[in-house]
Amino acid sequence: MAKQVDITYGNALFELALEEDRLDSLYGEAQGLLTVLSDNQDLIKLLGHPHISKEDKKKVVKDTFDGRVSDELTGLMCMVVEKDHATDIEAILAYFIKLVKNEKNIGTVSVTSAVSLTDSQRADIEKRLTETTVYESFEAEYKVDKSLIGGLVIRIEDRVVDSSIKSQIDKLSKALQQ
Repeated sequence: MAKQVDITYGNALFELALEEDRLDSLYGEAQGLLTVLSDNQDLIKLLGHPHISKEDKKKVVKDTFDGRVSDELTGLMCMVVEKDHATDIEAILAYFIKLVKNEKNIGTVSVTSAVSLTDSQRADIEKRLTETTVYESFEAEYKVDKSLIGGLVIRIEDRVVDSSIKSQIDKLSKALQQ
């Protein structure tokens, strides 16, 4: 069974970053590049277009990114274009970012609350999460959902801790109906 493109190229970039001791710099560049590509889907469509030659696509990549990102990332993008996997660039970068986060023990958390949290409350949540998980730090996304009434819903990967009042009311309602 063939490996998925994002895994193959993401692993190669990760190994290169480790070998050259450039994990942090390539991680930052990959995050920035992923944001640029996500915001410019027309570029992805152009790079994946079957009627545009590979040479023209590579020229677009070089003209657009040379001097703005490292030679390694520009080279990766050109290689991916050459192998007809240009539409997988975002997945490759996302997989690489995931590998770096695992290597550096950086967790991703989504915290939803009924009201906006203060900086102090956010710091307390992140401190508590680092104490109770294997992660050394977190990239946190905070959302407000007034329908929760109170409490928090915390999501880390596939784990959810729901201490919202809405959830507790729903549980109580179901228990009373039985």
